[in-house]
Amino acid sequence: MKLLRTIRLDASDTFVFETAAEPGEWAVSGAFAFWNSAATSLQGKARTAFRSGFLGVSTLGRSTLVQIVEASNDDRRAVVDLLARQLMTHFGAPTTDEAIAAAEEEVTFAESLCTQPLDTLVAVHRSFEEGAVRESFRTLRPRNGPKPARAFSFLEVDGEDEQPGEEVNLISMAGRERK
Repeated sequence: MKLLRTIRLDASDTFVFETAAEPGEWAVSGAFAFWNSAATSLQGKARTAFRSGFLGVSTLGRSTLVQIVEASNDDRRAVVDLLARQLMTHFGAPTTDEAIAAAEEEVTFAESLCTQPLDTLVAVHRSFEEGAVRESFRTLRPRNGPKPARAFSFLEVDGEDEQPGEEVNLISMAGRERK
């Protein structure tokens, strides 16, 4: 089984997000945190969190990148339990059962992003279109095959157009639209 963990290749997350996730936290997309906000009116760090931040489950901080890692059944249960507690405490989940169901859904979705090899990095881009939050995910892999993870061995691409020589995979997330 594979899940997502936050990763910090440089200090930029500590500057661009109100609260940066700690490196190595279990992570989920975290788009649910914006469902009751007017996404079009977000500004500054809140807008950056909406547009490009994964949610670290422990701190509720944001991370620009997550890494696909191996996980056990116990790890998965712990992530669901912790996220359910966070949903009760910080997001107003009405009952424990509903919080567990929502946490289970988020973790299942995070698992669905883990189709690439271990250590692949994943970035998110969110937008608000026609009353719905849309998410697209991009995987980032080392050039010329697997290498030890180093900040300069990965490419980030702004926008949808690839540059010659870049290895970029887009993961299409049909159905990951919330109104």
